[in-house]
Amino acid sequence: MGDRMFKPKGIYYEKNIENYILGKQLLEKYKDVPKFVIENHNNIEEMRKKQNSDFPDMKRNLIIGIRKTHKFVENHKTSDYLVPYTSSGCTAMCMYCYLVCNYNKCAYLRLFVNREEMLDKIIRTAEKSDKNLVFEIGSNSDLVLENSITGNLVWTIENFSSTNKGMLTLPTKFDMVDDILPLNHKGKIVIRMSVNPEEIINKVEFGTSRLKQRVEAINKLQEAGYHVGILIAPVIFVDNWRQAYSELIEYLYENLTDDVKKHAFFEIIFMTYSFVHNAINEEAFPNAIKLYDKELMTGRGKGKYMYKEYIKKEGEKFLREKMYKYFKNNDIMYIV
Repeated sequence: MGDRMFKPKGIYYEKNIENYILGKQLLEKYKDVPKFVIENHNNIEEMRKKQNSDFPDMKRNLIIGIRKTHKFVENHKTSDYLVPYTSSGCTAMCMYCYLVCNYNKCAYLRLFVNREEMLDKIIRTAEKSDKNLVFEIGSNSDLVLENSITGNLVWTIENFSSTNKGMLTLPTKFDMVDDILPLNHKGKIVIRMSVNPEEIINKVEFGTSRLKQRVEAINKLQEAGYHVGILIAPVIFVDNWRQAYSELIEYLYENLTDDVKKHAFFEIIFMTYSFVHNAINEEAFPNAIKLYDKELMTGRGKGKYMYKEYIKKEGEKFLREKMYKYFKNNDIMYIV
């Protein structure tokens, strides 16, 4: 990774993290970084007073605490449960990120040091069930990115692979997978790489890995025996979307190994957007492309936007035809 390693400008931490192995390790790792003790990782007064334009700067902080909520949420897509896990938020700045529920609370990367407690609950739930449950551990963060700071994904795979039942799944937009390639994961881990046309990665998904690196990472993961999924997500109806997504699907076909093309499954997700995103992006990234399109979007609940039904239908038909041409033997788990 070299110079791509995240270097925080400040660390805000709950005093109790000193009682955990990972907490001690992180304080030692960043001993030269300015530190501030906080009462609660969920409510940092100083951050709440920041302006939208401060968003990129806030992203440079690291927050370390203890996760108090461990509620599993039933899920019916590619997992049985969404599980709160070792981090929340991210260092990247994708302009549509659904984790930005409230920029001054969820924008930055939060790490939780009580990993033993969290993994233990997953293992106990898995062992008790009659069926082989799948747990989504990456719905609140990008665990491949987080692993480059904490080593938690390596730790998780090593500790989970010795259990009898259950599987873990996580999505990522990062290519730093080398640390997990040699692990004996016993086929219990599903890693889903999110891809988008290069133009969208460059103009919308700031701070993430390039398309070429993501595809190389997919090939490496497949070779290492991981179950691999590919998320075409979020589909954004930019002006030249047909050409952009055609080129993406062709690029995948040309650059994925035969082994990936034989085994990978796909998920396709259309972008949802919100008033909060729009407010942040206008002020934090004034020169970026505008994602809100009032011609193509409609309101969905309070302050949320989604694409109108006709454009989604058009998009789905187009993408299904393209996928059938190049990946007709691969499952598309869903298009939403």
